[in-house]
Amino acid sequence: MPGPYPDNQWRALGDLTWEETSSGERSQTSGWLAFVLLSTLVLMIYAPVLGSLARQWWNDPNYSHGFFVPLFAGYVLWSSRHRWLALPLRPKNFGLAIMILAVALRVLGMLGAEMFTVRLSLLILICGIVLFLAGSRVLRSMAFPIGYLLFMIPLPAIIYFQLTMPLQLWASQLGASGLVALGIHTVREGNLLFLPNCTLNVVEACSGIRSLLSLLAVVVAYAYLAEPITWKRVALAIASIPIAIATNGLRLVATGVLSYFFGPAFDSGLIHLVLGLVFFALAFLSILLLHKALRQPTSHQNCARVSP
Repeated sequence: MPGPYPDNQWRALGDLTWEETSSGERSQTSGWLAFVLLSTLVLMIYAPVLGSLARQWWNDPNYSHGFFVPLFAGYVLWSSRHRWLALPLRPKNFGLAIMILAVALRVLGMLGAEMFTVRLSLLILICGIVLFLAGSRVLRSMAFPIGYLLFMIPLPAIIYFQLTMPLQLWASQLGASGLVALGIHTVREGNLLFLPNCTLNVVEACSGIRSLLSLLAVVVAYAYLAEPITWKRVALAIASIPIAIATNGLRLVATGVLSYFFGPAFDSGLIHLVLGLVFFALAFLSILLLHKALRQPTSHQNCARVSP
């Protein structure tokens, strides 16, 4: 039985379908080729920047979590590939302007010896490349893994020292109050805690900035994986700040107690490291308990469930 179209029309439709498919495949291939070329160019330009980042992660304990950040971002990007690969490619020429801006920031940052600007320009360049090759919808779908890379960039020195000074004072105040509450006579003068048998100096490393930055990076990653509701993710991230400060104060109290009973040797070395890990784990456990509390249904929800 003849079909709704003559044979020559069927052949024309088949040729058109083949041409569209072939055109789409060529477009996709050229897009991947452009991506590979731009990625190679980025690696060549930013190789010294990435090397300096890795060295700082290795040498600076405040940013040792930096090794974890790109790995987690890559995992999130790969695990969500079905979502952003399904989006139509709608390249935006505006992405080229963002790429040029990023390269300019890199040059200006190097001239001004401002490494934060140089490192931040890498993230801006990544955004520009995605926008230029794939469009704004794909960029939005990749927003979290790209934004999470901010945690791998060390803070500017001026912001870092603006944070550490008040954190040192809060830690010393919490430590002194805790030791007095436990019956250990303690006198605080600035960042110095005078105990009957020793003196504790709350130095920059004891300010809690290390645990604060690491805990915030870990909590944001945990919230993204374990909590689908945005406001609860934000609440967990915000709660990690006072929790990190409080647990650092408790760590200082524990250090003071050990130093009081066993001598000042407990204020350094392996014991100091172990205490830091223990109280970091305590801080994360507090986040888990808070998350569990946020997941509990409210009384209104319970009433709605039992109502006929």
